[in-house]
Amino acid sequence: MTLDTVDNLRAVEAILNYLVPTTERPRTYTYEPPAGTPQTTAVSTAHKIPIRDARAIAHEVTLDQQGFALVRHHSAVRDFYDDEEVKRVYYPEAEQLLKDSTGAERVFIFDHTTRRRVPGAGDRRGGLRQPVNRVHVDHTAKSGPQRVRDLLASDAQDLLKGRVQVINVWRPIKGPLLDAPLAVCDAQSVAPEDLVPSDLIYPHRVGETYSVTYRPSHQWFYFRNMDIDEALLLKCYDSKTDGRARFAPHSAFTDPETPLDAPPRESIELRSLVFHPA
Repeated sequence: MTLDTVDNLRAVEAILNYLVPTTERPRTYTYEPPAGTPQTTAVSTAHKIPIRDARAIAHEVTLDQQGFALVRHHSAVRDFYDDEEVKRVYYPEAEQLLKDSTGAERVFIFDHTTRRRVPGAGDRRGGLRQPVNRVHVDHTAKSGPQRVRDLLASDAQDLLKGRVQVINVWRPIKGPLLDAPLAVCDAQSVAPEDLVPSDLIYPHRVGETYSVTYRPSHQWFYFRNMDIDEALLLKCYDSKTDGRARFAPHSAFTDPETPLDAPPRESIELRSLVFHPA
């Protein structure tokens, strides 16, 4: 994927919210924090950025080069809001999709989130998950391996000897998706110092994610009008440190071309541990 090719892609100008640089480690509560404690200490700043439609180069974009990839995938799930059906039907489908797409030996799906944009509603209020309008990466160099230890304790020592990835499978529940699409940053355009370890505080554990500070050289992409038979593979961690993509920042954004009568975004993402032999 050359710079000339990227510059010729169709683009929209949209706002992405980055972390304001800080000397304090950002922390965010996933539940109502103790009295007098802010929900988050992360402060965001808005940047207007060209976000390019990568459909014309979808065949060139790969998990190892850019940190994301678009795949065709039909699911037999009838109701993505039925957690039991998702686990029974979609988890095995996604496991096979990831094996086919990456050549992995083993895949472990560890959770999923459905999101529905409800104007004016808060994220996590009443169980509702809204699109995340903040540039972030779900895992870090520390939390990626830790999830293996947390979830697969008896096998973790052996699994961590090989290559480990954390890959999300993101797709629209209804399509074509016109509202609040997902933007993904080319991981090769991100410097290590742009990634800021941040605490995500749950009732019984503290996770670590990356907040992201702005750099003008970041290259942002989306796939316009994604349909229900398409899925976006998104790399959130890779143990390989040989120059391939390891962390792909992403964020929902408001597309200025979204029709006023477009239905609000509905989507689902699975999070998975992907293992390759040593």
